[in-house]
Amino acid sequence: MKSPKEIVSQFYQNGLSSNPESNPSVVLPQILSDNFISYGTTPEKNKTREQLIQQILGMKGMIKDFNFEPMEIIEAGNKVIVRSKIVGTPNSPEGHFMGIPTDGSKTFETIAIDIHTVENGKIAYVHHIEDWMTAIMQLKNI
Repeated sequence: MKSPKEIVSQFYQNGLSSNPESNPSVVLPQILSDNFISYGTTPEKNKTREQLIQQILGMKGMIKDFNFEPMEIIEAGNKVIVRSKIVGTPNSPEGHFMGIPTDGSKTFETIAIDIHTVENGKIAYVHHIEDWMTAIMQLKNI
């Protein structure tokens, strides 16, 4: 049986990486529990497994080089804490990313902190926060 750290590492390598062979709609249901919840900064930002998969697919559609790169992974029992770097060059078909006009000429780099809980060999839930304000400032050249 895989350790919690190995399971969470698969989430980043096969679900959030920019690897073109990565298919989140196939891989993530194998890694995330049926009752998975992604807890955001407020209750209205919480997501089910299906909602998270759709969000990731949408981000990959807007940002071809979208990548979460784990910089530090700490395993404590069934909890795995990940500090990661998020990188991407938005070129949205709608012409904007988070309200900012994009044409594929500007790249952002920011961070995320995630606390995953693994139960019965799958990620049951995650508490996370991303620093999207830094990405927005970089895209606006502030």
